Amino acid sequence: MTPSASNEIILIVGSGAREHAIAEALARSSPQPKLICFGSARNPGIARLCSSYAVGSMSIAAPIAAFAKEHGATLAIIGPEAPLAVGTADALWAAGIPTVGPTQSLARIESSKAFTRELLAKYGIPGNPFFQRFDAAEFLADEGDLTAVLRQWDGQHVIKDDGLAGGKGVKVCGDHLHSLEESLAFCRELAALGHPFVVEEKLEGEEFSLISFCDGRTLAHMPAVQDHKRAFEGDKGPNTGGMGTYSDADHSLPFLRADDITAARKINEQVAAALAAECGAPYQGILYGGFMATRDGVRLIEYNARFGDPECLNLLTLLESDFVAICRAIARQGLADVTVEFSQLASVCKYVVPEGYPEAPRKGDQVRLPEQIPGSAQLYLGAVDEVDGILVGTGSRTVAVVATAETLAAAELVAEQVIATIPGPFFHRADIGTKALIQRRIDHMTRLRH
Repeated sequence: MTPSASNEIILIVGSGAREHAIAEALARSSPQPKLICFGSARNPGIARLCSSYAVGSMSIAAPIAAFAKEHGATLAIIGPEAPLAVGTADALWAAGIPTVGPTQSLARIESSKAFTRELLAKYGIPGNPFFQRFDAAEFLADEGDLTAVLRQWDGQHVIKDDGLAGGKGVKVCGDHLHSLEESLAFCRELAALGHPFVVEEKLEGEEFSLISFCDGRTLAHMPAVQDHKRAFEGDKGPNTGGMGTYSDADHSLPFLRADDITAARKINEQVAAALAAECGAPYQGILYGGFMATRDGVRLIEYNARFGDPECLNLLTLLESDFVAICRAIARQGLADVTVEFSQLASVCKYVVPEGYPEAPRKGDQVRLPEQIPGSAQLYLGAVDEVDGILVGTGSRTVAVVATAETLAAAELVAEQVIATIPGPFFHRADIGTKALIQRRIDHMTRLRH
């Protein structure tokens, strides 16, 4: 039985800007649900929208399920990857709480790089580059096979920790690895921790995210988005959780062709079907395909089993359909009966982050938000705490500014205008969404395709 507007209680798991965007989208829903949150920290933006809020580990499922049951949750949506990897969806379903987020077995699409590659290979799904998995103990006993593979793909390989590593488990030739010995050293480092790893062919092209709502049978695709991982302008500096994102009004990206979008959607659909066959259960949640457009078509970089951050901020800001209805449909496998629509607007998201981020970020600085922002902009709080009524940064991505407009240029301008009113020892990437940066992406793909 679907709960009525008066008794819908929705649990949000997680406490970053992604979960703030989820909370805002749920709060906009016509049923006006009651929201509760279990996060790893207290996010003031989320707390303002919730009737109950608990803080605890994202890597232990039982307390999350107990909190949900105690507060009578009728639906749950899981934001981060860690609770998915430890089976929080399993625990919530076992407690009788329908959940948006895959079970532990299905979440291997993110928690194991080798599982994903092997799934595509087994079910004949296009998009795989060359890959080979190495077991830690076998590699430590004999480095011969790995050395041969690295030499075969000399200067053109990527090494990935097979499991979740918080964005620190991937190294790429040319960016992080500059010799065979450096590649071997990174593999030895992973193996010494007991971690299996995957060696993949390095792809050249432009990355994009194609994320889909999925109930295990039906997929509803979201607009394509491009993330910017590097900390500094011009795509320089260390990798981060993502400094910002943009999406275009036509729901594609300026450097993509229509067949790139079609191919990415098709891969998501085939992967959802393969997961159901492989795991014997439907994938009910957010299926995030991280793709690269190359001269040879669309290739898969990785899958995530949840919304990306910052991609989620663009997408949920643009979502016109009722988010509670979508989440409820995912949980009951009724997505085919729900209309999912997004505004035909461009969006630009830019993160304001503390000086020194990501390697040695400042902490404890006051975060002063603008008293008024344009109606076409939205703020989402990330690594922020509230101390004696004052917002302070806690050392990671602090505030996300999302602006929408008819064109990317107009949205980018609004985002910059809002960020200019946020003072303090913070910085952002001013080039995200600009004509110059996007033209470089277009030129890059033009060169590759001709």
